[in-house]
Amino acid sequence: MALTSSQRGAARAEGIGRAASYYAATAVGRRERATLRGDTRADVCVIGGGYTGSSSALHLAERGYDVVLVEAECLGWGASGRNGGQLGSGQRKDVLELEAAFGEARAQTLWRLGEEAKAAVKQRIGRHGIACDLKPGVLTVAHKPADAPYLARVAERLRTHYGYAQARAVPREEVAEMLGTARYHGGLLDSDAAHLHPLNYALGLARAAEDAGARLFERSPVRRLRAARPGVEVVLESGSVRARYAVLACNGYLAALEPRAAAKIMPISNFLLATAVLPEALARSLIRDDVAVADTKFVVDYYRLSADRRLLFGGGERYTHRLPADIGQFVRRYMLRVFPQLADTPVEYAWGGTLAITRTRLPSFGRLDGDIYYAQGFSGHGVALTTLAGKLIAEAIAGTAERFDVFAGLPQPDFPGGTLLRWPALVLAMLYYSLRDKL
Repeated sequence: MALTSSQRGAARAEGIGRAASYYAATAVGRRERATLRGDTRADVCVIGGGYTGSSSALHLAERGYDVVLVEAECLGWGASGRNGGQLGSGQRKDVLELEAAFGEARAQTLWRLGEEAKAAVKQRIGRHGIACDLKPGVLTVAHKPADAPYLARVAERLRTHYGYAQARAVPREEVAEMLGTARYHGGLLDSDAAHLHPLNYALGLARAAEDAGARLFERSPVRRLRAARPGVEVVLESGSVRARYAVLACNGYLAALEPRAAAKIMPISNFLLATAVLPEALARSLIRDDVAVADTKFVVDYYRLSADRRLLFGGGERYTHRLPADIGQFVRRYMLRVFPQLADTPVEYAWGGTLAITRTRLPSFGRLDGDIYYAQGFSGHGVALTTLAGKLIAEAIAGTAERFDVFAGLPQPDFPGGTLLRWPALVLAMLYYSLRDKL
């Protein structure tokens, strides 16, 4: 796919520091929205223009609410437009982990909600004609020998207790036939999971919200959120929104806007690259069946082929705001450990972004002061769950909070030290688990 000069400029604009995003370079239907100036009123003010914010705006507007959405940068600028594009099944934790933590009945409920989330993404793509290169299949591969039988147990449990026959264990020999590497010990193939162009999905979701009647504003950063009984006042640099309800959909970019919610998440930086376009034979030798791949390391390697046959590879994390001096070289090290045959393949794009994790790796939902709703901390499983989050927030605001409360009722421990002192403890923990990956 040849890129125009304007597309390359968009990629640079989307980058963090020196990072240029392949997704921004291949964005479909992007256009600028106005900055919110002056004072306005709405039923609901949504803060954040990623998946959670646009889904909330869409579902609320479809219910007849007057919705204003404000985004500090441009729609899809954050993790929603930069991630690995994997649409996974269930929750970030597998069903065996959920059963051990909560019992089978609650695990079943969480599994069903995760499946509804995945289906909702596919339905929205079809209903709104979102061109985001949706492709089927995610292969989870075993980094260590003990991981392979565990993945087989998960697949069997899904089949026998959850009625899910779309996941199967894959032996080591077959994984080696599917991928251009022999480093893995087995895997789990989920044929109903999928992968997509994340920024184009984010932009399509935003357009759908706008078509439903929501008012969307870009480059409209929020400075304060305060109670204004009844309801809330959202104070921006260039205006304000007085609303009955507010939705915090900022995730890793929440910062100090709402410390009570921010204490429950940890922003971390993750990085990806896109190679040059690969010959057909080489592309298929790397990922024979064009599925997305993720391994079982704590610091996950994840990769897939783009629609124009580039390898999109994610690897490595940083736990500070300091970026690698050369993001492409930083990620390339991880890529070459998996695919050394790409040593002479150019890297044409490399970028990073900020996601948010929770201590439990399950999402953090809640209400503050009765009028402020939040959903955050999707911990790398957000493509599906963010779309569902918007639907559940809309249900709760409309008066039916039972399903929202399934997530709001999950344990949500704060990070020790709050938003100021949480970093040292996290870095030590991450370094420990990173070391375990290497052993």
